[in-house]
Amino acid sequence: MAPRPALLSLATAVPPFILTQKDIATAARQVFGPQFGDFDKVEQVFETTGVVQRHAVRPLEWYLEPHGWPDRTEVYLQSGADLFEEAASKALAAAGLNGSDVDTVVIASSTGIATPSLDAYLLDRLGFREDVTRVPLFGLGCAAGVTGLTLATRLAAASPGSIILFVTVELSTLAVRPDKLTAANVVSTALFADGAAALVVRAGEGGFATACGSGEHTWHGTLDIMGWDIDPDGFGVVLARALPPFAETHLGPAILGILRRLDVPITSIDRFVCHPGGPKIITALEKVLHLNEGTLDHERDILSTHGNMSAPTVLFVLERVLRAGLPQRCLLIAMGPGFTASCLVLERNR
Repeated sequence: MAPRPALLSLATAVPPFILTQKDIATAARQVFGPQFGDFDKVEQVFETTGVVQRHAVRPLEWYLEPHGWPDRTEVYLQSGADLFEEAASKALAAAGLNGSDVDTVVIASSTGIATPSLDAYLLDRLGFREDVTRVPLFGLGCAAGVTGLTLATRLAAASPGSIILFVTVELSTLAVRPDKLTAANVVSTALFADGAAALVVRAGEGGFATACGSGEHTWHGTLDIMGWDIDPDGFGVVLARALPPFAETHLGPAILGILRRLDVPITSIDRFVCHPGGPKIITALEKVLHLNEGTLDHERDILSTHGNMSAPTVLFVLERVLRAGLPQRCLLIAMGPGFTASCLVLERNR
């Protein structure tokens, strides 16, 4: 029997600036209030998102100033590389490895554009070999924490014994736009945060969990639910108000279909580990998964203290679950542009 891919370690990283929701709400009123005709109607989102604070790569004042692609890209390259290095270094150290042991680097990031991709900037800083395989992923958004990890596990399974490093870095606050007078931009201002996560994967013995199957479901005709608009000054968020009811209606059958194809009964899942996109999404997840209200406690905690960091967020939740004691079987769930749901089954190792 071929060895199954094991997760050897998991580490996270956040940037140094902590922004409180109270301060952000005050700044948003100053910026949007005089120009946004019905700002009073959308301002309540700062109280209902469940976010108390979050981490950002720049102080609050920076986001109140006009910035174009050069400014945003410079921050993405500098701060993104720093977060990549911190998360990857901690994950490798926890696995008893260093950069020269890595055979393949998979990086998922959709909040900045870099060619070469961020992993190339870390070649010397992390000591990657010159023959390291680089696999950058772009455009998966919030789903990339699960989809990217899934790809890493499949690459590990295809080459037993090789070391796969998966890193996801998202600077979602770079998409906050003081010039965008849309409800979606105000919601993103109330939710978005920055962070990174890294995992080391290898097919074989050891590790805290084994990947035991995965799947995706992408719905037709859903391109307008989530994504980016691109204009001369940067990314602009596309975020449909219909997302929570869409998830409540369609997500359950999609997850059941994925698990059916994997021959994994949903009743065998001891813990669902979900991307907390927002409070309404968490509530919708509890409904479709037939969970008691409040069951997704780590998801709400991460949303409160870290906001929505896009792809890394679900891995911050997994880190909390690990600290609390990983159940025997978990299902990682994240949704992202496409519109797509991505799932990965994990089983605890002895």
